[in-house]
Amino acid sequence: MSKLSLESVKKHFEQWNREQDVMEFETSSATVDQAAETIGVSPARIAKTLSFRGSEEKAILIVAAGDAKIDNKKFRQFFGLKARMLSPDEVLEQTGHAIGGVCPFGLKNDLEVYLDISMQRFTTVFPACGSTNSAIELTKEELFEYSGAKEWVDVCKGWGEDDETANVNQQIEV
Repeated sequence: MSKLSLESVKKHFEQWNREQDVMEFETSSATVDQAAETIGVSPARIAKTLSFRGSEEKAILIVAAGDAKIDNKKFRQFFGLKARMLSPDEVLEQTGHAIGGVCPFGLKNDLEVYLDISMQRFTTVFPACGSTNSAIELTKEELFEYSGAKEWVDVCKGWGEDDETANVNQQIEV
């Protein structure tokens, strides 16, 4: 399944001539920590895609920094819904991607995508590409465009508490 999912993501990137930029790894990048270790960046720079129940049958996707957690109160204030994550089966059904490779690209259904401001402190971030051993490096602007995001939102907490480290890491990598 994840091979098909990876191919759907690569096909999605063809419209910007970026399919060759999808990185595939020998090791797993399924979790934030695994992806950070595999790519060699701080976990905060991994752009994780979280799937929530929307109104009716459509899921809402939130892409957030690897160190961010959903803030239930902010989520409810913005969406008018309780933050209820989808089960792994529902995620696969809605996105076409299995847990560990979920991303806002090459989606099975036309879903609403929102980007959390927790990622705005980085020049580039690394979202998955449909499989448990893939990623792509994108600028914030590219992520917004390629994901067809509706808008930047502030629905997370717990990130940036280690901003100094993030800034140092960002400078080291440049």
